[in-house]
Amino acid sequence: MTYTPKNGKVDYVVFGLSVFLVFCLLFESYIELPILVAWIGRWHPLVLHFPIVLLLIAIFLGLTGRKIPRSLLTIAVISALLTAISGFFLGKETGSKGDLLFWHQWLGGALALLAALWYGLEGVQISKPIYSKIIQVVIVGLIIFTGHYGGMITHGQDFLALPQGKKQNIIPKNPLVYEHIVNRILEEKCVKCHNPNKKKGELLMTDLAGLLKGGEGGNTLIPGNPEESEMIRRLYLPIEDEEHMPPEGERPLADNEVRILEQWIALGASDTLQLNHLQNSHPLAVLIKEMMEPDPMEKWTALPKIADSTLRNLASDYLTITRLADATDALKVNVYMPPEYDAQMLLNLSPVNRNIVELDLSGLPIGERELAFAANCPNLEWLEIDRTPITDVEVDTLRNLSRLRLLKVYDTNIGDRSISFFKEWENLKSLYIWGTQVSESALEELKSKNPDVVIENGIDEEIESYFVASDSIPKS
Repeated sequence: MTYTPKNGKVDYVVFGLSVFLVFCLLFESYIELPILVAWIGRWHPLVLHFPIVLLLIAIFLGLTGRKIPRSLLTIAVISALLTAISGFFLGKETGSKGDLLFWHQWLGGALALLAALWYGLEGVQISKPIYSKIIQVVIVGLIIFTGHYGGMITHGQDFLALPQGKKQNIIPKNPLVYEHIVNRILEEKCVKCHNPNKKKGELLMTDLAGLLKGGEGGNTLIPGNPEESEMIRRLYLPIEDEEHMPPEGERPLADNEVRILEQWIALGASDTLQLNHLQNSHPLAVLIKEMMEPDPMEKWTALPKIADSTLRNLASDYLTITRLADATDALKVNVYMPPEYDAQMLLNLSPVNRNIVELDLSGLPIGERELAFAANCPNLEWLEIDRTPITDVEVDTLRNLSRLRLLKVYDTNIGDRSISFFKEWENLKSLYIWGTQVSESALEELKSKNPDVVIENGIDEEIESYFVASDSIPKS
């Protein structure tokens, strides 16, 4: 084995950078970086791909028996060492390190040092080049694992996990406000930069203790005082402000998410507060219920596909069919009173009954046939059968409409028997029911069974008496 000098000065640079990197890794806890040196670390995400590409090119040439240009290997090794050192500088800014950052840093350091060893061996004439090939294979493995940990640091631990379909993050009916609502918002928008592996600003947002402890910016969260809470202040800053959170380029919080955080802090930022502890009219309760509503566009994706030509053929002068949104197959049907009413014009819609989400039959002389058709619309959410001659007998047909959210049955002949059907509809949110035979006690029973339902029972008596009195005043 003989040593053939290639470039003495470059060799000293590689050796010096290698020694400095080892020193940084071994004595990290004793090192305090000047501000300018720490700033250099922020270039790490920008430069890290450069040495990876050069090393992979050199390894490809080496493993396929081709000659590796000395200049290529030199640039690749020096850039790898500088990248590892800048990564060390960047890691110092995070304060305490999590497991992901720890392994990413040490694997990256090992990768750079092994590349330096490979560079050194290339300057030595050895009889068994198999050693260099082994080093090259190991470097490929280190590139994979170092990149794997780096990806998890920047994009989350599940970023490189195998796809398992869309994650179903369902909020329970009576959620804990912190665990199921606030933490959900923070996980989606904030934890990416404030976790044990990337503790930006010394702020940990993965648990309530970390929020209460705060970070370098001050009191992140002051229970009962959202105005003085640093988190709320930064959320309301203009997006171009460097203190705005999340920073420009990241997905910002929606307005209702900001208001949820603000209301939760105002109520004491408790981790035991539940939705049923709040009155239905409380702003936080209203905001949470809005969040709990499923995305209509998402749930409508499973509806059968329908061509526009089919809708045109089924529509008429007294029956309109419209899509509830562009590029969706959810339909709204309105039927109007023709000169001669015939239930058949509604029954002709049977081919699209699975797509009907809203149905308006107000003011029509409908009976069992029409309600039987409505009952066969499994995705019906909105039904208007007000000012019609229906009774409890016809309404009984609708008992299986479990998706129904809004029902208008005012000015009809239904009574308390129909309320027993309405109580079975857990998704019912709005009921318009004045001008019927339904008693107040039956409505109270419905309200107790389903406290979320809003019952519209006509004009308030005081307001009504005011208008009656106003009508009796002679007009000048």
